[in-house]
Amino acid sequence: MDFIILKPNLLDIPEMRNLILPEVQKGVILDRSEDEIANAIRSYSIVRNEKGEIIAFCALHIHSMILGEVRSLNVREDCRRKGIATMLIKSLIDEAKNLYLKEILTLTYKRVVFEKLGFKEIEKEKLPNHKIWADCIKCIRFPICDEIALIKTI
Repeated sequence: MDFIILKPNLLDIPEMRNLILPEVQKGVILDRSEDEIANAIRSYSIVRNEKGEIIAFCALHIHSMILGEVRSLNVREDCRRKGIATMLIKSLIDEAKNLYLKEILTLTYKRVVFEKLGFKEIEKEKLPNHKIWADCIKCIRFPICDEIALIKTI
C-alpha cells in the first residue's frame, strides 16, 4: 500500500473527527471540537490511502520557541502495524527541526514507537504547567494520569 502525508484542509475535519472518535470514547485521545481542530489545522498532518481516505493523522503543537508536542496521533485500526505512525512521527520531527525547535514531547500509551525514534521517558512533573492545565484538565482520566511522558532532543 502507498500512503501520502499531506496537510489537511478545513473540509477534512469531519472525517478526522470520525476517525478519532473510537479512541476518544476509550479515553485514549483527548476529544477536540471541530472549532479546536480548525483553529490548529496548520499543525496537523494527515495520511491518505490509495482510495483518498484519511487513515491517520497527528499534530505538532508549538508550546514555546524551544518545545513542541506530538498530539492526537491516531491510525485507523485496520491500518495499524504498517509503519504509518512511525512515518508520521518522523515527518513531525523533520517539521520541528525546520522550525528550529530544540525538543519535542508527547504523552502516550504507545511508548515503544516513540522510543524507537529516540524519545526518552521523563517525569510528568517536568512538563510545562500550561500543558497540564490547558489540555489535561479536559481528559476523562484527570487528575489520575496514566500516560507516559516522553521527550526527544532535536
